Amino acid sequence: MRILGVDPGLRCTGFGVIEADGQQVRYVGSGVIKPASSDTEPARLAELFRGVQEVIAHYRPTHAVIERVFVNVNPKSTLSLGQARGVAIAALAQMSLPVDEITPLKIKQSIVGSGRATKEQVQKMVQRHLMLPKPPGADAADALACALAWWQTQAYARAIASK
Repeated sequence: MRILGVDPGLRCTGFGVIEADGQQVRYVGSGVIKPASSDTEPARLAELFRGVQEVIAHYRPTHAVIERVFVNVNPKSTLSLGQARGVAIAALAQMSLPVDEITPLKIKQSIVGSGRATKEQVQKMVQRHLMLPKPPGADAADALACALAWWQTQAYARAIASK
C-alpha cells in the first residue's frame, strides 16, 4: 500500500509518501507545496489544489491521510488552515483516493510516544522510522508522520481483529 500523508497549510503544505507492506515501511518521497505568497488567497488555494494533484500523479498513492485541523487562538489562522485543508481533501477526492484523518495528538503519540512532542522530536523520529540519512523538513516530516501514524494505527487494528 502506498500512503500519502498531507500536512495542510495555506503558506506551505507538506506531503510525504511511504510504501507499507506487512511490517515493512519504506520512504518513497516527500516535500512541500508552496504557493506564491504574493498571490491572492484564492490563487494560492488553486495552486495548492493543483500541487496536490501533481503529487498524486507523480507518486500514485493508493490511500491518503490528512491531519485534522485543530482550533487555535487566532480565528483567521484557523479559517485559512481549514480552507487549505478543504482544498487538499477536494484534490484527493477528485483523484478518487480514499482519505482518512488523524489528529496531531494521535500522530505525536504514535511517532514519538508523547502528545506534547516538539517538531524537532517528530522530525528525528520520522528520520529513525524511515532510516533517512537526515531529518526531513518540518512540514514534510509532519506529513510523513501522518502517514506513518495512520499505518501503525491500521496495523494495530488488524492485529487485534485477527486474534
